[in-house]
Amino acid sequence: MSLQPYLQLLRIPALPTSLLLLLLSRVPIIASGITLTLHVVSELGRGYGAAGLAGTATMLGTALGAPVLGRMIDHHGLRPVVALCGVASCGYWLSTPHLSYEVLLLAALPAGALVTPAGSISRQVIAALVPADHRRVAFSLDQVGIELAYMGGPILAILVSTQYSTSAALTGIGVVNGVLALALWYRNPPVRSTEESTVPTQRPEARSWVTGRFIAALSVAMGATFVLIGVELATIASLRASGDVTWTGVVIAVMGVASLIGGLIYGATRRSLSQLALMTLLTLLTLPVGLATQTWWLLALAVIPLNTLCAPTLAATAETVIGAVPHTVRGFAMGLQDSATRLGFALGSPFVGFVLDRAEPGWGFVAAAVGGLGFAAVGAALSLGGRRRKSHRTTPTSPATTG
Repeated sequence: MSLQPYLQLLRIPALPTSLLLLLLSRVPIIASGITLTLHVVSELGRGYGAAGLAGTATMLGTALGAPVLGRMIDHHGLRPVVALCGVASCGYWLSTPHLSYEVLLLAALPAGALVTPAGSISRQVIAALVPADHRRVAFSLDQVGIELAYMGGPILAILVSTQYSTSAALTGIGVVNGVLALALWYRNPPVRSTEESTVPTQRPEARSWVTGRFIAALSVAMGATFVLIGVELATIASLRASGDVTWTGVVIAVMGVASLIGGLIYGATRRSLSQLALMTLLTLLTLPVGLATQTWWLLALAVIPLNTLCAPTLAATAETVIGAVPHTVRGFAMGLQDSATRLGFALGSPFVGFVLDRAEPGWGFVAAAVGGLGFAAVGAALSLGGRRRKSHRTTPTSPATTG
């Protein structure tokens, strides 16, 4: 695997520092979930169900708020949105240690809606700074950064929470959110290229860009996260059933490293499969994992193939969505992508959880795969329908026969 494509990417002015700053901005967001759970259970004395309800409220708020924040970026630029989200997030997490559970639960949804949309902004910056033929490399690198954040964020959260207190961890999340938002506001990376900025901003009608291709991309994105959360839940259930709970961290780390390596390889390739093909392959590779739940090391080996396609599928999703919409609605489209991925998590968790409560852990992988194939089928149908309509519109009408 050649690293030359990545080295070329890092030579683009303003891109490396912008991506690094946005990567760091993801860490406190990712760390907040486990920290909030530990705080509700240990400090507030509530159960895991209550903690899950607070997490669901936050995720629902983020799913609802992401498109609105994206549209604000389209119309008003980056700085007003970053300032609003930075102040809201900093204030919420600083106050969380001092709130009762009831107040915390009420505040969770609006706080989730005003989370700094670091992922959406990162993809817009890539679209603005990176030429179209290099974007696969850039989106892959961005996805690799997300994998690092998902591995590092929870570890830091648990470390601070257990060595000090969850109140200290929540306060730290608030401070870091504020500092990084200020740095992002100061840096103000471009979300439109120089050429796009010179074109008068015109808001196109939704029917001109909300096409079958675009909706199909969202459906496939939703299916990918449906499968991924299902795999994670089924993995934990399998380790509990086999008595290997102590190896959970190792297996999850293997999954993260496999995704990271897959992302690096995907970015370095000259040709690749489509988003739909990658997601379908990821789903099919999930099916046989249910046969390898007897021991932790066998399960760790079994989840490697599907996880090597995790980062490539999500990177291809970003590339597909960016290519399907005009730049004037890019922020809104990125927000809709974020909402779709979170909805996939929200649907996959109870669906697979329901199966795990009533069957052997191996069936959890089957349930995740079946759900994923359903989303893939919807995406394929929408893509095919969109191509047929486009072909019909572009086919010239036969001239009338004159007599």
